[in-house]
Amino acid sequence: MWLQAVIPSIRMLFVLTLITGVLYPLAVLGIGQLVFPVQANGSLIQRDGAVIGSSLIGQLDGGGTYFWARPSAVGYLEGSTAETPVASGGSNLGPTSAVLMQQIQDRTDTFRLANGLAAGAATPADMVTASGSGLDPHISPEAALAQVDRVAAARSVDRQGQGAGQEHTKARQLGILGESRVNVLELNLALDQLQ
Repeated sequence: MWLQAVIPSIRMLFVLTLITGVLYPLAVLGIGQLVFPVQANGSLIQRDGAVIGSSLIGQLDGGGTYFWARPSAVGYLEGSTAETPVASGGSNLGPTSAVLMQQIQDRTDTFRLANGLAAGAATPADMVTASGSGLDPHISPEAALAQVDRVAAARSVDRQGQGAGQEHTKARQLGILGESRVNVLELNLALDQLQ
């Protein structure tokens, strides 16, 4: 008698496992590969046939000749590449935290000094505060503009970076969502191609 109740349950388990565990994931994978192949594969950026990063993940700063990305609360792992994952997460420091205030002051001082800004000059907030994930690939157009002179001087070129920054500025999504932003990796790659 109990076998009559168990056998249909086992059959239903196998049928639903096949539908939800095999057929549905394969259908979503197939549609993703056909309709959005770049996004479905991680929005990877390649140079000379090698993957150098993703347009969706912040990259380790390349030094003075490149635009700096937004700071990471968890820090990028040393030697991280497109093949090795980087840590993700926020600092969990609240607005009254003395540690957070000191980090912001240190980042502000470093940014101002590196970019030749006056001691009291306004510093773009996204260059002194970390994003929630620590892997934000974008900076504000103001943050990119504040770095143009430093990058141009380090590369011994005129202010071509200003035009490149404007070229790589993406508007709000659907005209209302988010803010204008510049993808740092794409901007830095464009600078490499200019030289």
